[in-house]
Amino acid sequence: MATTNIMKNYISLVIPLLFAYPTVQAQTFLPHTQIKTTVSEKVNIQAKAYNLEEVTLYQSPFLVAQQADVKLLKWMQPDRLLAGFRTNAGLQPKADKYGGWESMGLAGHSLGHYLSALSLYYGGNKDNDILQRINYIVDELNEIQSARKTGYIGAILEEDRIWSEVAKGDIRTHSFDLNGGWAPWYTIHKIMAGLLDAHIYAKNPTALTVATKFADWADQLLTNLNEEQMQNMLKCEYGGMAEVLTNIYAFTGNEKYLKLSYRFYDKPLLDALANQEDALPGKHANTQIPKAIASARRYQLTGDKKDQDIANFFFQTVLQHHTYATGGNSNYEYFGQQDKLNNTLSDNTTETCNTYNMLKLAQQLFVINPQTSLMDYYERALYNHILASQNPNDGMVTYYTSLRMGGSKEFSDHEHSFTCCMGTGMENHVKYNESIYFKNPNGGIYVNLYIPSQLDDKSQGIQLSQQSNIPTTDFVSFSVNSTSKKVIPLYFRKPSWTTVFTISVNGKEIQPILDEKSGYYVISQKWGKNDQIQLQLGSGFHTEAMPDNPNRRAIFYGPVILAAQLGLDEPDPVEGIPVLISNSNDPKDWVQMENANYLNFKTKAKTAYPNTIALKPFNQFVNEHYTLYWDVFTADQWKVQQAKYEADKFAQRELESRTLAFFRPGEMQPERDHEFTGEHLETGEDHNRKWRIASPKGYMSFTMKVNPTDNNELMLTYWGMDNRDRTFNIEVDGKVIAQQDVNQFKESKFYDINYQIPKELTKGKSKVTIKLIPKDERNSAGPIYGARTVVSKK
Repeated sequence: MATTNIMKNYISLVIPLLFAYPTVQAQTFLPHTQIKTTVSEKVNIQAKAYNLEEVTLYQSPFLVAQQADVKLLKWMQPDRLLAGFRTNAGLQPKADKYGGWESMGLAGHSLGHYLSALSLYYGGNKDNDILQRINYIVDELNEIQSARKTGYIGAILEEDRIWSEVAKGDIRTHSFDLNGGWAPWYTIHKIMAGLLDAHIYAKNPTALTVATKFADWADQLLTNLNEEQMQNMLKCEYGGMAEVLTNIYAFTGNEKYLKLSYRFYDKPLLDALANQEDALPGKHANTQIPKAIASARRYQLTGDKKDQDIANFFFQTVLQHHTYATGGNSNYEYFGQQDKLNNTLSDNTTETCNTYNMLKLAQQLFVINPQTSLMDYYERALYNHILASQNPNDGMVTYYTSLRMGGSKEFSDHEHSFTCCMGTGMENHVKYNESIYFKNPNGGIYVNLYIPSQLDDKSQGIQLSQQSNIPTTDFVSFSVNSTSKKVIPLYFRKPSWTTVFTISVNGKEIQPILDEKSGYYVISQKWGKNDQIQLQLGSGFHTEAMPDNPNRRAIFYGPVILAAQLGLDEPDPVEGIPVLISNSNDPKDWVQMENANYLNFKTKAKTAYPNTIALKPFNQFVNEHYTLYWDVFTADQWKVQQAKYEADKFAQRELESRTLAFFRPGEMQPERDHEFTGEHLETGEDHNRKWRIASPKGYMSFTMKVNPTDNNELMLTYWGMDNRDRTFNIEVDGKVIAQQDVNQFKESKFYDINYQIPKELTKGKSKVTIKLIPKDERNSAGPIYGARTVVSKK
């Protein structure tokens, strides 16, 4: 990026201010060892965050991922992210917009993530090129805000109309749509959070001023809305608005921002959680997690017990009942029924944004009540989802991290992705140093993660240098150098996966004290120069089964999931997805180490069907296909299951091999991908799947890929026993190809019905428009639970 004179001048003014501001931890603002907010926490904080600059990463896969991310951040052009903001403010844009969501209804959210990522990295590394970008963006947003004269900043389509209608109480909303806008509060949160991070990490005073004026605009906009109108508006995803407003309150001391945060309170959901009711099945997962984060942060500042109950219950419910082995959650972005995960392994599992937010929630809960279980989750999700979500060769990231057996990772591109998960991905990989260490009120240091790093706690005169290669080796070494005259306790987490846990100090094995409240092992003594601590953490095999299928398991070695290496091409539907056959229930009888230095494994002889298979950590996969869940059978079970297992797999894989497009109605991104539209539409969820229906006088329309030279079929999925007026025509590019009466399906099950598409309608085309139109004014079209185009069987 070319450095402008404005940017150069700004640097000369701001650099002298750097030493007046301490740095602080993480976009989700945590109670901190040094920084003092205007409003102090009202509850007893048991662990505080270190400055990012106090924790330095040593060489490891985490540092490699961070460097790839920084390269991406420096490649991106701020003016392209700012283009929509300038246009909407009546200013001339300085560059063209990026593609993807930045050229669509959610335009602007990427700038907020980008500003946060820059600020997070600068907070730990003091890179002047990064600082120039931060200050330039803040100056631009200040100019844009001044031009608009209301305090508002935005880049979304028709935003003036949308907000004018909302202010008057004219609110039309559902899920992701607010008066025709795509989740506009979601984008506002990202911008506010980015500005707050620029203030915290880059010490930019203007950033807080701009964020506060933006919050003032929101307060004024909503001032005349009653509770019913607010709750109606909150049916549309609103991101972390309650959290960022809470933090603006903490920095300014102005209680109106705290009161405004409480207005962003989704009463039906959050009241249910406060009453210990799992209201999550069927809900869009990442819409809900920021609500719990806000409750956790608000509890710290207010002591509101209800907020604490919400945050704790939400986290434990997601972790215990809705989480896959990687630490990720959701299928097609939605929570399913409790403990029903076995049949949800798809290419659209584990949206990366969800795990980004679950880690933030774990941090907020940890500072209140440090527990090894919270950091066990944090480690699992960090190693097996977040690290696994990046292509370290170019910094590109996954939206979904596929858990389909035989799946592969699909990474973003530089110009056109700019999805929510690319936004959070910008942040994920620059902040690996943020939770390795925490500090308790008595000066004790929590060692949470065994990632090669150095902690410089200058306030206590102590330095910890950690060398680790877990799980390649079983040992973690610390060099401790201290000038302090006082006893400084060191708290070491015993991971849930370890088979051996010993601690030696200066070559002598000791018996540390177990802190029963936190679960950490404690060594308390005065430290001197070059004291040596060594931990042995045995990295054996263990498994995690599906909650609803004990014979479908993920295999871990230490903290990492091992996945089968299935090659660069899509695996064969029968021979390509291995199963394990063993009368032993111990994974060490299934898998053996081949190369400890590279963590290469393979299945033992005659254990895997159809052939011996190689495995490696899931976070090392880039372009290969894989499976990380295995079906495990005893020899007798396999004799019974083999024929059915292979027939079922073949039928599904054969269908997938002929599939050109698959559309899941009622879900945000699939509907946008397939240009879904219509009139008099309704949506809902039954039988754990979402549906769409066009009521009388309405229609629904969507596009699907076709093969221009072959015979194509349209497959629609219905549910039986839906005995109402459900007769409708099915059109392809304006021509009726079939009429369907859903009432003919009499069993309570899903029906996949195929319709031949005349070849003349697909000749020379790569996609067609499907339109479902009610037969008459009494009938409806649908409901449909899915649509698929396939090449006809030969």
